[in-house]
Amino acid sequence: MEQSDLLIDAFGRLPQAVRRAAHGLDAKALNHRPYPKGNSISWLIWHLARSEDAQLAPLAGHEQVWTAEGWYGRVGLPLAVEDTGYGHDSEQVAAVQVQSADVLLGYYEAVHSRTAAFVSGLTGKQLDQVVDTAWDPPVTLGVRLISILGDGLEHVGQAAYLRGMVAAGR
Repeated sequence: MEQSDLLIDAFGRLPQAVRRAAHGLDAKALNHRPYPKGNSISWLIWHLARSEDAQLAPLAGHEQVWTAEGWYGRVGLPLAVEDTGYGHDSEQVAAVQVQSADVLLGYYEAVHSRTAAFVSGLTGKQLDQVVDTAWDPPVTLGVRLISILGDGLEHVGQAAYLRGMVAAGR
């Protein structure tokens, strides 16, 4: 198996998990926070998508889907355009309110499409290239992609757990 095939398969697991976590839920369920400072399904999926988009775009050499395809305006959050949710406090988490799952799923699908296209042709040599020297040891493209994937899987798992809570009547 080629490295790119492994990455396509790994990242390819996220869209179905994201759909399972959010599909069919109304705005109340998506925006529900299980306790006053907890994250909502909306915030978790939005943050997952924003983080993947913001980290992958510079690696792939393109503009973020968030701005390039107008998702910032479509999602309509009262946050700065560059906001990804990293380091959000409780009030900022509360500001991430969506009207339907369609907007979250649409944005994530657009991000995933870009991700899949980027990883589809990567070689081992490319994965070994250093992309961030701010860490010791420096971060390679392969390590960064696994980090993005790990964060995405963690957040979609949290969203799936919250969906179970919502379905059980909280």
